[in-house]
Amino acid sequence: MARMRRWRSACALALAAPLILTATPAQAAFGDRTLHLGQRGGDVRALQGLLTRLGQPTSVDGVFGRGTRRSVRRYERAEELRVDGRVSRVQARGMKRRAQPVAPEQELARAALSADGRTAVAPAGAPQPVVDAIAAANRITRKPYRYGGGHGRFRDSGYDCSGAVSFAMHGAGLLASPLDSTGFMSWGRRGRGDWITVYATAGPAYAVIAGLRLDTSGRGERGPRWRPERRSPARFAARHPAGL
Repeated sequence: MARMRRWRSACALALAAPLILTATPAQAAFGDRTLHLGQRGGDVRALQGLLTRLGQPTSVDGVFGRGTRRSVRRYERAEELRVDGRVSRVQARGMKRRAQPVAPEQELARAALSADGRTAVAPAGAPQPVVDAIAAANRITRKPYRYGGGHGRFRDSGYDCSGAVSFAMHGAGLLASPLDSTGFMSWGRRGRGDWITVYATAGPAYAVIAGLRLDTSGRGERGPRWRPERRSPARFAARHPAGL
């Protein structure tokens, strides 16, 4: 009789196991499992909402379809992650950290564009390399655009995009010799910095220093200038100096 009861209990557990396994994914919280094409659930909805908050607008329907995969791949490219259209548990944790709002007291001070519209003022309390980078960039904002300018030497008659970024980074004590755009793709540390980020491709490059963009292209004249308008970082490698 005892043997029969044990057999019935084992059968009941065996029948219940598939139900538990089936229910778990639907109830999973975002980050509990790897998400990929074809999956459904509340964690997929959470992913879609996070993608939208992180600058990749995505329909929130709880279905990991082709549109969601495209958004994931765009996010991965922008953050220099492996582009496979899947969201691992580690990647999910990173997305949640990036989406967390910054408390007002934790916000970093931003550089301000001067009244002349071409130079910038470093924010109070900024690290010295940031102050020095802004001061260096200010010295070349009246220089014209010249392809290859600033590559052979820091002081030049004109600058292209990577030449201007090189001049600013050298002024901050962060660069010993000029780099072209491709060189900046492996410069410093991977990802965006708190104070300085260089965005580079095999073609153009620009820098964001204390929230203000240093670039040779934008509204108005060509040449190294501080640009108040934003530029999309898509397809750029983001790099930053250690500690900044």
